[in-house]
Amino acid sequence: MSKPLDLDFIRKQFPPFSNPDFKGQAFFENAGGSFACNQVIDRLCTYYKETKVQPYYPYAASSKAGQAMDESYTSFAHYLNVKPDEVFFGPSTSQNTYVLAQAMRGYLKPGDEIIVTNQDHEANSGAWRRLAEFGMVVKEWQVETENGQLQTQGLKALLSDKTKLVTFPHCSNIVGEINPVKEWAKLAHEVGATVVADGVSYAGHGFPDIVDLGVDIYVFSLYKTYGPHQGAMVIREEIMHNLKNQSHFFNDSEIHKRIIPAGPDHAQVAAAHGVSQYFDAVFEHHFGKDDQENRGRAVHNLFRASEKARLEPLMSYLKDNTKLRVIGSSHLENRAPTIAIVAKNVSSPELVKRLVKHGIMSGYGHFYAARLVEAMGIKLETGVARFSFVHYTSDADIKQLIEALEQEL
Repeated sequence: MSKPLDLDFIRKQFPPFSNPDFKGQAFFENAGGSFACNQVIDRLCTYYKETKVQPYYPYAASSKAGQAMDESYTSFAHYLNVKPDEVFFGPSTSQNTYVLAQAMRGYLKPGDEIIVTNQDHEANSGAWRRLAEFGMVVKEWQVETENGQLQTQGLKALLSDKTKLVTFPHCSNIVGEINPVKEWAKLAHEVGATVVADGVSYAGHGFPDIVDLGVDIYVFSLYKTYGPHQGAMVIREEIMHNLKNQSHFFNDSEIHKRIIPAGPDHAQVAAAHGVSQYFDAVFEHHFGKDDQENRGRAVHNLFRASEKARLEPLMSYLKDNTKLRVIGSSHLENRAPTIAIVAKNVSSPELVKRLVKHGIMSGYGHFYAARLVEAMGIKLETGVARFSFVHYTSDADIKQLIEALEQEL
């Protein structure tokens, strides 16, 4: 039986909602970075106060530090349905993907084909495109210019027996549509290709089951999933063996160091477990302590149901508004609560500026999806105005945004 999200409980887990400086303001730039939960902040402070030492030595503080890091690998593995050795933390998704692309040169050869999209964030596009410098053939899977969507037929037309890598977003940070990852991964695997899915704009709405998705590599950002400013990756075990060591030669056998050249940020890795602790708290508050195995799916569904309820009135207002263009589909079922618009009578920067006096915190630009913005005929220098929210957004926040737009469009 589905349960409604207890928003009062949720908001108590995030310091900004009790901060007087945020009173009267509604935060709609979550796709750029969500609020960090108390559990993450507490773990980060604890590490610096009590265990700011090299981890994994036998003395007490060092052992405690190592244990705190291990908890993050283990708990993320549980929520993502993978093994702890398949979870990696690094500086950011952009840097992680760049290093990953270099590691791929361990088995990609000149003439091998790579499929990228022009819908993706540049983090999961540019790094792979650069492999053309080493003789790989890069093919671009292009969006439909009117709605920014990727069509399955476009992928089928590009796949061949030379395709070795296919990359695409789980969800675009501008179009907002949740792509059919399972279907695309299956098609890519049929020709023997490795699949990299960019989950940066999806994971904040609930961690996916990686086994169910069927992808080989999944990348996302912790600071967009209520955590510290780090990137996270899942690299399936069979793929990891094919990657070229990117760390010091003596770290070749150290699984969590092989593709993190500078080594892990101990404190932030330790703090990442706070995200899982937050999810645990949400699950136990709403469902009790039973059914440990399905808590990831339960939390994911709880978040998505709450987001859809908030998304409905906003999209209802926007979709028929003649003063603006909504980017992407207005249908709710396969949409994340990331809505980009282009107003007809005011530029995106000016609109976002005007909304500030109404307490609306939002953003504008191309959001590192410059290729998508250009493909859709939108001016790169002004881009789109974007309103992105997550499960802690309230009905009052949505009403505040609608009323502000009504006055300023």
